Amino acid sequence: MGLNLADSLILIAYLMLTVAVGWLLRHRARRSKESYLMAGKSLPWYLLGLSNASDMFDVSGTMWLVSVCFVYGFKSVWLPWLWPVFNQIFMMMYLSGWLRKSNATTGAEWLQTRFGNHVPYARASHIIIVVFALITCLGYMAYGFIGMGKFLAIFFPWEQISAHLPVHVPSYWAPAVYGLLFSLFALFYAVIGGLHSIVINDVIKYGIMLTACAGLGILVFRETAAHTLLVPREWYSIGFGWHLHMHWTDALSAVNQKIQSDGYQLFGIFFMLMLLKGILASMAGPAPNYDMQKILSTRHARDAAKMSGSVSVILLPLRYTLIMSLTLLALIHDRDLNLHLFGTQQMDFEVVLPAVIQHLLPAGLSGLLLTALLGSFMGTFSSTINAAQAYLVNDIYLRYIHPRASRQAVIRISYASGILVVTGILLSLVIRDINNILQWIVSALFGGYIAANVLKWYWWRMNAGGFFWGMLAGICTALLFSAFLKNADFLYAFPLLFLVSLIACIIGSYSLPPTPQSVLTSFYIQVRPWGFWKPVHQHAMQQIPDLQPNRRFRHDMMNVALGIMAQQCLTLMPMYLLIHHIRALIITTVILISITFVLWKTWWKPLHTDAYN
Repeated sequence: MGLNLADSLILIAYLMLTVAVGWLLRHRARRSKESYLMAGKSLPWYLLGLSNASDMFDVSGTMWLVSVCFVYGFKSVWLPWLWPVFNQIFMMMYLSGWLRKSNATTGAEWLQTRFGNHVPYARASHIIIVVFALITCLGYMAYGFIGMGKFLAIFFPWEQISAHLPVHVPSYWAPAVYGLLFSLFALFYAVIGGLHSIVINDVIKYGIMLTACAGLGILVFRETAAHTLLVPREWYSIGFGWHLHMHWTDALSAVNQKIQSDGYQLFGIFFMLMLLKGILASMAGPAPNYDMQKILSTRHARDAAKMSGSVSVILLPLRYTLIMSLTLLALIHDRDLNLHLFGTQQMDFEVVLPAVIQHLLPAGLSGLLLTALLGSFMGTFSSTINAAQAYLVNDIYLRYIHPRASRQAVIRISYASGILVVTGILLSLVIRDINNILQWIVSALFGGYIAANVLKWYWWRMNAGGFFWGMLAGICTALLFSAFLKNADFLYAFPLLFLVSLIACIIGSYSLPPTPQSVLTSFYIQVRPWGFWKPVHQHAMQQIPDLQPNRRFRHDMMNVALGIMAQQCLTLMPMYLLIHHIRALIITTVILISITFVLWKTWWKPLHTDAYN
């Protein structure tokens, strides 16, 4: 076993605390459906922001980020744009406010405000977004299980565990067994305590992570002062050309095989595709997962914008202190680490994170970090359950099966969401690679989501039929791609996927009459989006003669560009600090302070005018 007594006690105490929080908050969760799924829309924005940021600190994503930081160095700061990580900036600047003004419970319910209820394809468009949301939730669960399985296999070797089991369980099942074990704790406090319990547990987890990362950062800062890293010169630069031109030598020459298999050699083309897809995905708004649920759970539109803005500040400096610290320790002590999984001879850089925690950190600190990362898995998992519950209860059970169900019946149906956990585990059994499923989720599945969801915000002629056919074409094409593509190939295929979905949206929209004018006018007056809304604006002026169009497009885009630069500064600052590049750290800090001052005038102050809400 890889845990000593002190580490084990920290972990056990944390698990017991999560269960206790869920049990203590069970009565508050049972007050109503809104209290259970959205904490009654009563939580302050900073608590929801901390919870949201904490949920994004997932184990699988962190393992992947440590692996790409190990291989690509400072150039790895661009790779989270695959999600894209800067979608939080688009939401902060305008989209969270637009979304929250709907006052909906889920993303599927939001469609009613845009397309209405009694029009052709209204039900079909509602169902397709519910299906997409559930596929996304299941994909994230499978993604979490894979990372958790690899993570725990380092600390609890499966051959030792399986020897004590009453039945023979092949090592192939190990990720699902580990995932099931720890997801049971998340399942308990999420299902019993609802969103109240999830947020409080996220706050506890963030406190543990903050303590662990501070200790780790101090340890690594001292150690890097006495060592020279044997990495390529390009490893230190965030700049790049058309070709990556990064070549490792000596003992770590195996890294070159990883670069080859990832498909990032033509980094210039890869970056442009990543940027194009990222901008379009960000303009589409949040995917129907826990991030959207947190936005809809805020008190009002202003809080929604602040919540999205706080995520980057809370998440990035802490996360990259952890990522860079573990990467540096692995590079300094690579000969002492076993970077192979399940006894194979092929190097697996996704196990750098657990290998460093097990072999190179002192007792106590390793226990804190292990507990925080397990808590991250449970937090992401519980929030995904909460999002899936919202769609199952609100958009399937209450809408199509039992619209007048009692409060007790709604709570019982919410408890039945354990079925999702089992399905998620089954999905994980056919997937072995974090990078592969990550690429499928962010490039293929989200790629199919983009066209229909961009047009719904910015083009008045988009109707329920266009949304349905665009989503259907996108999802089916994404599933087809998954049979033939892997890793970066999903991103290279994105333009084709987007084009197929876009054509389906346009044909579907023009094959049916426009959305009823009353629905469009109501949506426009309530949300006030910019884009191609001139015919609707003219009609809305019959109700409100002095209604002004939203002319903030250039203003919002300028703020987005500044916000993305600030986000990169927040990422780079701990990395420069840990390798003692003080001059680069000072320059980055000055840039961040300057951007913050501008955004205080162009974003924060306008947020507090009466016109915003």
